[in-house]
Amino acid sequence: MKKVLVLTGLVLLLAGNSFSNSIKLDENISSLSSFIQNSYSKLQFEGKKPDFDIYKKGLIGYLNLKKQNRLSNSGLLTLIDFRLSSNKKRLWIIDLKQSKVIHHSLVAHGRNTGNEFATKFSNVPNSNSSSLGFYITGETYYGKHGLSLRLDGIEPGFNNNARERAVVMHGADYVDPSYTKSYGRIGRSFGCPSIPMKGHKEIIKKLANKSCMFIYYPDKNYLANSKLANEASAYDVLSQADFSL
Repeated sequence: MKKVLVLTGLVLLLAGNSFSNSIKLDENISSLSSFIQNSYSKLQFEGKKPDFDIYKKGLIGYLNLKKQNRLSNSGLLTLIDFRLSSNKKRLWIIDLKQSKVIHHSLVAHGRNTGNEFATKFSNVPNSNSSSLGFYITGETYYGKHGLSLRLDGIEPGFNNNARERAVVMHGADYVDPSYTKSYGRIGRSFGCPSIPMKGHKEIIKKLANKSCMFIYYPDKNYLANSKLANEASAYDVLSQADFSL
């Protein structure tokens, strides 16, 4: 009889703990959702802001990486929305601490990722394709494209071969509206998120050394397996105390 009571007590205790954890998680989800909504509504920009869904995923990933002490204290989040035409400005650099977009520009995708629109992505060396997911910016260097920025892809299977593939941010003459007169779209890279030449040095210097970059496209495989963009996984490691930019 005593054994039964003890076992029953343990079951109730575990159930109680599970229920308590569930309530806490629900509270965190609600708090995080409110935090993100409020952050987005405060975002200052005279032009078109990034869509809320990419902002939400980008900020969740940023908060996770910040908690892991993998980012600098710059508060910068770069979003690239590859759902948009390459002829449209689809890169935003956001200063989260000041709640404002500080840069908005064109950005190229890889040759084998698509023509005007990006549709196919790869993490394979020599694929000449763009890779999805979260990156942490590395050091600057001077290469064949001048001042460039190393990128460390941190999502296994999606972009972790970025260094090996020499996927970097650099300026390029073909990332310009004038290029569309001949080709109907801006130029394409070998997989690099290349940006316009105008002001590229200042941008690269600003983003260097452990800022967060998120390249997004609603690829089913990526959304199902990303540990950073997947909201259910992200909520598990975030708490109210972690909402620090």
